[in-house]
Amino acid sequence: MTEMDYKYTLLSSDSEDCQKRPFLFHVDNNNQMNLFAVLEVRKDNYRRWGGLPCFRKAKVYSIGLGLTVMSLVMASYILTGDKKGLLITPSPYQYSTLNNPGLLNSHETDLSFPFNLSSVRDSTNMKLVIKTITSNIEFSTRQLPDLKDLIKYEQHMFSVIPSTFLPNFTNPCWYEEYTGNSTADPYGTNLYALYSKRFRTVFDYLRNAFREHLYRQGNKYYRFRCLPYFYIIGQPKCGTTDLYDRLRLHPDVRFTTFKEPHWWTRKRFGIIRLSEGFHDRYPVEDYLDLFDLAAYQIQDRSQLNASRSQHKRNIIIGEASASTLWDNNAWVYFYENATAKGEPPFLIQDFIHAVQPNAKFIIMLRDPVERLYSDYLYFGIANKSADDFHEKVSESLQLFESCILEYSMKSCVYNTTLNNAMPVRLQIGLYIVYILDWLTVFDRNQMLVLRLEDHATNRKYTMHKVFDFLSLGPLTEQTEAEITKSPASNTRRQADKNLGPMLPVTREILRDFYTPFNAKLAQEFKNDSFLWEKKSKFM
Repeated sequence: MTEMDYKYTLLSSDSEDCQKRPFLFHVDNNNQMNLFAVLEVRKDNYRRWGGLPCFRKAKVYSIGLGLTVMSLVMASYILTGDKKGLLITPSPYQYSTLNNPGLLNSHETDLSFPFNLSSVRDSTNMKLVIKTITSNIEFSTRQLPDLKDLIKYEQHMFSVIPSTFLPNFTNPCWYEEYTGNSTADPYGTNLYALYSKRFRTVFDYLRNAFREHLYRQGNKYYRFRCLPYFYIIGQPKCGTTDLYDRLRLHPDVRFTTFKEPHWWTRKRFGIIRLSEGFHDRYPVEDYLDLFDLAAYQIQDRSQLNASRSQHKRNIIIGEASASTLWDNNAWVYFYENATAKGEPPFLIQDFIHAVQPNAKFIIMLRDPVERLYSDYLYFGIANKSADDFHEKVSESLQLFESCILEYSMKSCVYNTTLNNAMPVRLQIGLYIVYILDWLTVFDRNQMLVLRLEDHATNRKYTMHKVFDFLSLGPLTEQTEAEITKSPASNTRRQADKNLGPMLPVTREILRDFYTPFNAKLAQEFKNDSFLWEKKSKFM
């Protein structure tokens, strides 16, 4: 099978694979009413999600589970007879906690009943929840996986990306033998093209330019391939779009055909939206296609420099998926054998480091309290309000507390079930947890960590830090002004601004929750600005 004909699918045609390696939802009978166990994925052997019948069966189990949970909630509603006192379904972890007095300290006895919406505003109770969480925080080191184990799960990727890249190029590039039909559409099976209208807009140019850029040596043809030189990896609602838009204006920087391909974290596993289940896995070739437009320009400039005495600076390519730093939610479905502490055996950065040990990474952060509210406003669908945000924060903190009472902090941060259950994405603001794990495989000088607050008040300063980090050359005054003085991108919508700020009690609760994580971040980078003690003027 040729490279161009290759299609790397998630769902195999072998329906018997489902029966051979069942995907089980297992109820743990050791703990009374431990509903979280229903959501835990137990795999007897590693499997690649083979067989559409298996996927459908899992979906049926999920629907059944959802109906069961809904019935429990409605039963509590009916039994209470009070619409205002509708019981929130507690954390599935929480059932076992509430029925095991040994897990409760003396100050936790007030939590031995399900919270309801009329009581979550009680800041005293929430402070006890946070006290429980913060008393169980520990920053542990992780054991790095062996390369052979990484290759086992991504054999195709490692067969496509070479171990070394072309010299004399700043960007990691190589020539790949092209064995496809010379008349076929080289992008005809690209899954990004099938699902993204944005990628289709550049198809005509790419098709026409493709054969012009094939390199012939003897009887063989080769295509020029590239990976990004740097990645903007996080975090969501921290200014990554604004940074991306400004860097795109630099004459020596190129990006993928659209901002967030999310290949390493989602598309590689066949995830478009988790609510839609799993699709075909996007092969690494489809990801590399997104860099072809930039690769052609690198190739053209290289040939131009070789034919002229005048030399132009090398072009570098960036990729800006704000999920790369933190999103490992797919691991539980694809990797066997969690660590002894229930943590993922592999993280995204393990695979990136294996193919690109010299890559550079830019991380944009902001006050995690404000980040969470911005995240809620941006991704919330309906009935958004400061009150609703407070309730969702309270629910999420209770879920996190119930998890951390039974499991390690890191296993809770990477727990897919918990992350999907929390009404707001508390875990994304635990910056230091993710960064420390990235620092286990990459050197600190390969990372540039910025604050949105600094970027918002002095864009020229932060952009110069980025230029220096990427070793970009000087700019004309006009180009620099275009980059630094253009309006901010992806700011808060007016309708969301009209909702006003979060409640003071919510801010206080979240401040208490994030403080120990911020303190560790400030200590690690020797920079007290990461404490976010001063109220941000940026909304």
